[in-house]
Amino acid sequence: MVGGIMTLTHLFGPKRKTSEKLENFESGIEGHGNARRPMAIKYFLIAILFVLFDVEVIFFYPYAVNFRELGWHGFLAIVMFVAFFLSGFIYIIKKGALHWEE
Repeated sequence: MVGGIMTLTHLFGPKRKTSEKLENFESGIEGHGNARRPMAIKYFLIAILFVLFDVEVIFFYPYAVNFRELGWHGFLAIVMFVAFFLSGFIYIIKKGALHWEE
C-alpha cells in the first residue's frame, strides 16, 4: 500500500521545477563560499571529547540508582571507573588538546 501511494503521488503529483526550487536550501541563510574549505581540527576534537565524556557520565546513573544493592564490590567498580575516567581526562589535558591559543 505504501509503495502504491508513493508511486501514485509521483505519477500524478505536481511537477513545477523552477530554478528557485532547485536551489540548495540551508535554513534560510544565503549560501556563500566553498563548503570544502579546511576547518580547525580543534572544533571536531572538542565535539568528540564532549560526546565521549558525556556518555561516560551517563554510566553513573545505574550506580546511583543501585548503590545499596551493589555494596563494596560496586563501590570498588565505580572507583575504578572514575580512575579510568580521570586518567583519560588528565591525559587529554597533558597532551594540550584543550589549549586554543597556540
